[in-house]
Amino acid sequence: MINKDELSIQIVDTLKTVFDPEIPVNIYDLGLIYDVMIDNEANVEIKMTLTSPNCPMVDSMLQEIYDKTRSIEGVKSVMLNIVFDPPWDKSMMSDEAKLDLGLV
Repeated sequence: MINKDELSIQIVDTLKTVFDPEIPVNIYDLGLIYDVMIDNEANVEIKMTLTSPNCPMVDSMLQEIYDKTRSIEGVKSVMLNIVFDPPWDKSMMSDEAKLDLGLV
């Protein structure tokens, strides 16, 4: 049986290693990850958004998220669900990200 809490922590830690190609902040602290859902068989669904619907690097970023998450021991499958509601804005960033970007 999987430990969903432990797996969730590993997934978040992994997402913090993926950086938005246009902003030098990881996608988790940037506020692009809306939800991480894990079912009883360790299938993972990540609900996320982009800073812009026209992000030119979306394919490579999504591939990196998929590959890194899928490589976590115990993860059976990964599905990325891109949504634009609610739309991303700067208020979704962590305090650390705002500090890194000089917004605080």
